Order: sequence, then structure tokens, then C-alpha cells
Amino acid sequence: MNFIRLLEEITNAPRVDVLWSLMTEAMAGYGFDRLIFGYTRYRTEHSLGDPLDWVLLTNQSPEYMRHFIDEGLYFNAPMVRWALENEGACSWSWLQDRIEAGELSAAELAALEFNRSMDVVAGYTISFSSISARTKGAIALTARKGLSQADVDRIWAEHGREIVLINNVSYLKLMTLPYSHARPLTKRQREVLEWVGDGKTTQDIAQIMGLTAATVEKHLRLARDNLDVDTTAQAVLKAAFFNQMFVIDT
Repeated sequence: MNFIRLLEEITNAPRVDVLWSLMTEAMAGYGFDRLIFGYTRYRTEHSLGDPLDWVLLTNQSPEYMRHFIDEGLYFNAPMVRWALENEGACSWSWLQDRIEAGELSAAELAALEFNRSMDVVAGYTISFSSISARTKGAIALTARKGLSQADVDRIWAEHGREIVLINNVSYLKLMTLPYSHARPLTKRQREVLEWVGDGKTTQDIAQIMGLTAATVEKHLRLARDNLDVDTTAQAVLKAAFFNQMFVIDT
């Protein structure tokens, strides 16, 4: 696909699935056929927050993700650590340098061994610029089987600037699109959260929407359930983070 046309399609993508399809197809064209994109707004000094609160997109196998994410291997993955401490793009050749220098822990070496067992051996990681101390986004680009890290580095020498630009534009676009891990909010649930965000009380919302206070409370409860939070304040914050409020219906 023409480079300018690709960027146009990315910036005009109406949904996350459309954007992700464009990203995976574009990266496969450069030799990266397995991707993991992750973004959190809940980062602390010792945690990235609950994985259920991340924006997480991948075309890695379910088996890989079960071990890497569900069993927490990501926490000791050296390139994840690199992404948390840096911004920009990094060749996975950095790993071999750290191994030879004896700088990786036993847990980090175990994470690398798991990756090798799943043919995740060559690639690049891009760590995006953070807007606050609690946010971090990054993408791991795994090269297709058969490509060595030397092959990948040659690809990057020729096309690295294009690859970084595509991913940066995609990242900025992704941050504007509604995202949901499981059940998206209904129109009514969005509306009541929007009014709460505007500072309205339950009685105010009931009058504005022509509902009973009990019905408003029901919509708020269901919104909390869908977002997996305990309080309405948390629901408003999380819905805002995932762009599920003030959405234009299409």
C-alpha cells in the first residue's frame, strides 16, 4: 500500500479493530508478523496495574499470551523493562549485549527462554512517549520465523523511520478510539455517566433524562459492573480513559 494512503487510512480508522488490521498488515509487510501492543494509565513504581485495565492488542497465539500475560512472565521480560525506562525504538540485539555482560537476572533469563521456545527471537520494541508518570504504551514487533536479528536490523536500517512513524501515528489514533475488553457500555449507561461527569446528581439526571431515580441508579450499577469497578467515580474515570463517554453514535 502507498505510504501516504496507509497513513490516511490509519488516521481515518473508525474503530480499534479496523486500525489494528491496518497495523498488523503493514507490519507484516516489513517482516513483523506477530505484534503485542500494550498501554496502561495505572502504572506505579512497582506495577503496571491490573492487566484487565490495560489496552491490549495482539495477534500472538492464545498459548503465548496465556503464559506471557496471564502467568505474569511479562513482568520479568527484559524488553518490557527497557520500554518502561526508555522511549524510542530498540533492537532486540540489546538483549544479547545484556546476556554477555551478565546483567540479566534468573527470572529475566527464564522469560527469554520461554520466548525462544515460542520462536519469539528477533524483533524490535517501540516505547511511545508518555504523557504522565502513570501512563506507558509500547509495542513489541516480532519478526516472522526464519528471520535472524541480523536480518531484522538490516530491515530496520532501510525502513526503520517508516515503521516508527506508522506506529506513532497508529498509537496517537488508538488513544482517541473507544475501547472495551468485554462488554461495552450501552447508550443509557454512557449517558448517565456523562451526566455524572458533568457534576449532576442522581435526582438531576432522573429529571434531565425523564427517568426515575431508581432507574438511573440501575444504569449506574450496570455501568460499574461492565467496567469492573466498585464506585461511580471509578466508572467515570475508566470510561473516560477508554473513550467510552461522549461517543458519537454511528
